[in-house]
Amino acid sequence: MLGFKEILGHDQIKEHFQNAVQTGKISHAYILSGEAGMGRKSLAHAFALSLLCEKSTTDPCMQCHACRQVLSGNHPDLIHVTHEKPASIGVDDIREQINDTIMVRPYSSYYKIYIVDEAEKMTVQAQNALLKTIEEPPSYAVILLLTTNQDVFLPTILSRCVQLKLKPLRDSVVKEYLVQSLKVEESQADIYTAFARGNLGKAIHLAQAEDFKLMYEEVLHLLKHVKDADISELLDDIRRLKEDNLDIYECLDFMQMWYRDVLMYKTTKDINLLIFKDEFSTIKSMGTLSGYDGLDTILKAIDKARIRLDANVNMELAMELMLLTMKEN
Repeated sequence: MLGFKEILGHDQIKEHFQNAVQTGKISHAYILSGEAGMGRKSLAHAFALSLLCEKSTTDPCMQCHACRQVLSGNHPDLIHVTHEKPASIGVDDIREQINDTIMVRPYSSYYKIYIVDEAEKMTVQAQNALLKTIEEPPSYAVILLLTTNQDVFLPTILSRCVQLKLKPLRDSVVKEYLVQSLKVEESQADIYTAFARGNLGKAIHLAQAEDFKLMYEEVLHLLKHVKDADISELLDDIRRLKEDNLDIYECLDFMQMWYRDVLMYKTTKDINLLIFKDEFSTIKSMGTLSGYDGLDTILKAIDKARIRLDANVNMELAMELMLLTMKEN
């Protein structure tokens, strides 16, 4: 668990929370929305730490009794709302864990804080039950709703909460963290950073995931041999991706980045602009073999494969049509 100082990026949200702590103008309900891995939980916990910290500073001291209780998961005034059904947070979850306990005053702090993770899973009935509490909360109550999709909330919930949206981090921030803190090689850090699109949690996961390394090897092998292999060999490669349970959309992302690199080098002749710097010689030769129109056609074919998969077209058929375009261009 981190304090605000240790959280990378999200400066506006951190500033909002720190100003609230400093001025004592705390709202009773907040919505923190953003992709999984972007830091919603870290920000919520840093805010909770700051509110419960006995030193009452804008950044938690991490040493007082209250901070130590939060860090060990044992603070009586910080409640994490849980749910047994994986797909939904029901009305009983909200009633039993929030509504029935919120009028009990805090045990040891001024604030009583509820964190609802995966709040997008609240049913309409659960949201209506929560609404009654948000409309007339006790002065000490703070409810933090963490979500990947705030569009599913009732307009009445949205209008009564302070809405804070997490934005992607700059690529340079993500790459620096991977290189400095995780000791990832620069060339690999470029790839993880490109895939993560500003999501630090995703970048860290990719750097440590075995299935990503497997996908990297298999898709790279396919791309390097797409011109000289016959279509039955390429379809064997596609079946292997399927058998290994690799995320086909991630494979398409990889292919798109690869051909963008080919197009980028063909246009600029600048190796520093490449994501796949280690594969420079292959990228250079592919750029020599393909024209600008051909590369543009390939990139469009990858987009079309993604659209076909979204429309539930058979995966092997969608990929075969795309591979035929790659071979021809």
